[in-house]
Amino acid sequence: MMRPPMKTIKDYLLAVSLLAGAITGAGMFSLPFVFKQAGLSAGFFYMSIVALIYVFIHLMYADVIVRTKESHRFVGYAKTYLGSKMFWPAVLMTVVEMIFVLAIYLVLSQSFAGLFYPAGDSLSNLLIFWLLGSAAIFLSLKRMALLEFLITGGMALIIVVIFYLSLSNWGDISMVSWQPNLPNILLPLAPILFALAGRMAIPSLVEFSRSRGRSKLFIKRSIIWGTLLPVLIYVLFVASIIALSLNISPDAVSGLVGNVPVVILSVIGVIGLLSLFSSYILAGLNVADIMRHDLIMPRWLRTALVVGGPLFLYLIGFQSFIGLVGLVGGVFLVFEGTFIVLMWLKANKTLAEPPQLLKPIGWLMKSALFLVFAVALVYEIIK
Repeated sequence: MMRPPMKTIKDYLLAVSLLAGAITGAGMFSLPFVFKQAGLSAGFFYMSIVALIYVFIHLMYADVIVRTKESHRFVGYAKTYLGSKMFWPAVLMTVVEMIFVLAIYLVLSQSFAGLFYPAGDSLSNLLIFWLLGSAAIFLSLKRMALLEFLITGGMALIIVVIFYLSLSNWGDISMVSWQPNLPNILLPLAPILFALAGRMAIPSLVEFSRSRGRSKLFIKRSIIWGTLLPVLIYVLFVASIIALSLNISPDAVSGLVGNVPVVILSVIGVIGLLSLFSSYILAGLNVADIMRHDLIMPRWLRTALVVGGPLFLYLIGFQSFIGLVGLVGGVFLVFEGTFIVLMWLKANKTLAEPPQLLKPIGWLMKSALFLVFAVALVYEIIK
């Protein structure tokens, strides 16, 4: 049997890393805390379920893109397949979601800044991060491969460092309860939904595959592996954090103080801030583009919302990292996933071309998808 040529392997690695790199981000730092609170068995169970769900969601979205002749953004596909009435809900949902994501980066920036500058005031650190990030968004800074590299490379380096430091302490993992903790049994669901979401990278993956002349099977395999690779990364990260410190903080990294050499903490803090800074710029550029092209907003209003929105949310009380991650994962991403499923189902009815990346799913799978979304949404509302 002939081995795949090196060019094919290279394309697979690039396509998989494109999605895996987009998925692996700030949500990762919420997982050790919520896993411990709910019991490790519950956390890893939800991780496997949500990973399977996102394989379907990402394939469905890619399938809609592949079968649609016109090129759209997410809101354009919503309008095409769900009608004009769904255009505005899709736009507003996307814009508000991204502003909340920017607020998550602001909150997490305090934790990383505190690792290398513990004497600094946390609010001052946040304001400096916010000011620099906002300025970069509106100084005509273009999307650059360097930003993507900083995000992916930064997160990878943090994981490698923490994993290496934890190797001698892995026996301590047995000291954390694996039994489900019923009062917090649903706590990990929304954060995991947030941590494994990669919808925004799907159009880029499809475009990359087409530009290289790759088949639909190539797209399918890249999406499956690109979705599952972060699961392995997260499992190693959760286990490493638990091994390093049984006092797990909501942001994962603050609890390392006193358990990791100060120099290493400083390195993690700097790398984490650079990665968050890059994420903040890209997310800000993304939401600004939506406001400009889909909402036709004037520049002053776009600037006010992108710059002022995240800070306003923080100042009015959205200051809990776990709370924000749960809100985005359990509310906004639940609606986003529901939109994608409905778009795909509608495309199956209206397009002559059958599904290309996955077979039509039965009522049992549909029910399971919507049930998980409903549970996550109801839990976040009640919480």
